[in-house]
Amino acid sequence: MPHTTDLQTSLDNITTRTRALVQPSRLAITDEAVQALFLTGIEDRVLPIGALAPTFDLPDAAATSLTNATAANARLVHSTDLLGIGPLIVVFFRGRWCPYCMTQLEAWQAAFPAVREKGALLVAISPQLPRQNDFTAQHHNLTFPLLTDAGSVLADAFRVAYTVPESMQQHYRSIMINIPFINGDQGPNTWRLPIPATFAIAPSGRITFAEAHADHRVRPDPKDVLATL
Repeated sequence: MPHTTDLQTSLDNITTRTRALVQPSRLAITDEAVQALFLTGIEDRVLPIGALAPTFDLPDAAATSLTNATAANARLVHSTDLLGIGPLIVVFFRGRWCPYCMTQLEAWQAAFPAVREKGALLVAISPQLPRQNDFTAQHHNLTFPLLTDAGSVLADAFRVAYTVPESMQQHYRSIMINIPFINGDQGPNTWRLPIPATFAIAPSGRITFAEAHADHRVRPDPKDVLATL
């Protein structure tokens, strides 16, 4: 079914439903974590329009099987190859456990024909293991590549990575979101995540659109990104 509602309205609907169902004390943990992350100034450090985007070679879950999906046997996707075809849209998302992320990726799937009409390509990147990205693609019928950025190393290069604070680590565990399992044990980087971030990159490698938010409940609409291509 075509995506007819603007993305932020869909995200706001998730927030409204959540606030109606979840105890205020639990909501406060997330709200305080979002505010603390914003106060770190992470949004001000994001690579800006005009900057040269970092290159990457990341494993694509589409080339693996559900039973043997590892970074070691996944096909690598090279950003230089993609930019040789046309502009590239890069969407950093937290994981399949995040309903805001899944709503965003579904919106991009609906917009994917328009991406191709622009001569552009699209990849979504998370620290999830390849098999988790494969689950994501199959469950949500996504046809663009989902790439694994183990330990959020590339997200760090784009300056959109952060370490989940202890209060949120405990909160995620309490609601059965096992991020170390989903991402694989990355040692000190196990709890590194990207803030939701969207970049458009010209074939020259320069960033032409950049938007990232400390508040995971806010994301740019695909049509606004596409308008910059």
